[in-house]
Parts: sequence; C-alpha cells; structure tokens
Amino acid sequence: MSPSVGVVIPTRGHRPEHLRAATRAALDQDHPGAVEVVIVVDGPDTAVVTDQVAGLLASRARTLGEERAAGRGVRVVTNRFGSGLPGARNTGIAALGTDLVAFCDDDDQWLPGKIDAQVAALRETPGAEFSSCAIEVEYGTRRVPRLAGTSVITRAHLLRSRMVMVHSSTFLFRRGAFRVDESAPGGQNEDWDLALRAAARRPIVHVDRPLVRVRWGGSLYTTRWADRIAGLEWMLARHPDLAVDSRGAARVYGQLAFHHAALGRRREAGRWAWRAFAARRGEPRAPIALAVAAGLVSPLTVLSTLHHRGHGI
Repeated sequence: MSPSVGVVIPTRGHRPEHLRAATRAALDQDHPGAVEVVIVVDGPDTAVVTDQVAGLLASRARTLGEERAAGRGVRVVTNRFGSGLPGARNTGIAALGTDLVAFCDDDDQWLPGKIDAQVAALRETPGAEFSSCAIEVEYGTRRVPRLAGTSVITRAHLLRSRMVMVHSSTFLFRRGAFRVDESAPGGQNEDWDLALRAAARRPIVHVDRPLVRVRWGGSLYTTRWADRIAGLEWMLARHPDLAVDSRGAARVYGQLAFHHAALGRRREAGRWAWRAFAARRGEPRAPIALAVAAGLVSPLTVLSTLHHRGHGI
C-alpha cells in the first residue's frame, strides 16, 4: 500500500501565481497514495489566499475523475504557532494525519516523479526517516541543476557544506519524527537545523536527480542581513561541531563577514574574514566580503552573479 503524503506550503499570499503553480504541481504528482496539501497562511489574509486557490480547486474538481479526486485535497489554514516560516511549517505538520510530510515553498515547484522517487528511496533503506532530492535552480532565464553526487547525506556532509540541494522544498519525512525549531531568529536556517538533526538520527536518503525547481530572486530573506547574521550565530551556538570542520567553519565565518560588510560594518566584516582565513586559507567568501566592505562591489551584485550560476553566498 502506498503511503499518504501531506504537503505543507507556507505563504503570505503575496505571490499567488507561484502559489497556484506549487499547489498544482503537488496535486499532479503521479503517486498512487493520497496527497493532501495544507497551505499555511502566515498573516491575516487567509480569506485572500483561499480566494487565490479557489479557481484552481474548482477547475480540478471538474477535470479529475472521482477516484483520483478522492485522493487529492487542499486546505487553507492560518499559522497558529510562532509567527514566521518555522511556525507555519509546524502548523502544517500538526494539521496533517498522513504517513509522510513534505515541505514546499510557495515559489518553488515539484517536478514529475518527485514523491514516488523519494518514497522508493525511503522504502529501500531500512529505518530511513528523512529524504531529500537534487534541485534545479531557476534565476531569471537560467536553470542550473545542483546535484549532491551521493545517495546518502550524513551529518558530516552538512557540517562541511550547507548542501543547497538539501533544500526545504525537497524534504520528505515520516510524520511525528520531526518538528521545526521555532527559536530560529527571523526564521533563518531552520531548514539546515532540521536537516542536521535528522542526519544525526539516521543518514538522509537522497535522490540525486533534480526533482524540484527552486526559484531564486524573490525570497523575503535574501537581503535581511541582520537576520542572516543572527541565524548563523544561532547555528554556531546550537551546533558547536560546525566549528570543528575547517572548511565548514570557514564557510560560515565568510558568510558572516559578507553579511556584516553588506551592513557597512567594516570592522566586524574584517574580524570574521580573518577568522575565515585562519580556518581555511582558500576560503573564497573572505576576500569577497572584504571587497564589499571596501566598497569595491555591492553585495547585491555579488549575489546576482552567484545566483546566475546557481550558487549562493
């Protein structure tokens, strides 16, 4: 018997076209088990979001056969936990009674076969609780696949590298096994924290095919430099072993240097850049941060260039 899958899509209702596309892609998965989508509104506009997806639901009701329609459903609920992304995701988890839970951001889109490939990976690995898959980064007119090069993601992998392909919109896990930590400042890095906690219990089974299209350029979090600093400091405090791997530590220190530089905090940028160099002399984020701090290049130009290549800072 195929497991039922619940899909949590957090939204603030500000990008209805993307939300409808994300919802449609989840409902259109060719999975023999039931698929239930819970759209969690983080804000006061639940009625507006309901109206945004009403046309999609009416259209599906007319076109789907009764048997298929019986296994597909959508609900719109209001975030009833802590405000922000972590609370919205926990609201969705609490609202579901399915065997498995999946996340999808409202501006991302699942590609055909996503659920079945990950369900198969979970089934083939005894005791597995958590699965991810590779992604396709869309930025402007470019689409760049990001693969992991492995079918198993360990905690050591995630300490050494954030591994962008282990993205929240790829997460599929057994309901009841995990919740999102709502203490993440500004909702920053809650997905990385969740993946690290999952990998500490059992390795993450990974399908190294791009089965999720991740859109960059419209995130609410990209330029919230202070929140990003707080999120990284929270991660260092919560996961002290991040500082043990020299490459992983240098990456985090380099990011902190860059975010401080973006805020014009030259002294702090220099301090973190020095720590990045000390951890790993070849860390590329350190000189980039120093260039931003010196006013030689803007932080947005740096991000645009990296995103164009399917990479982040």
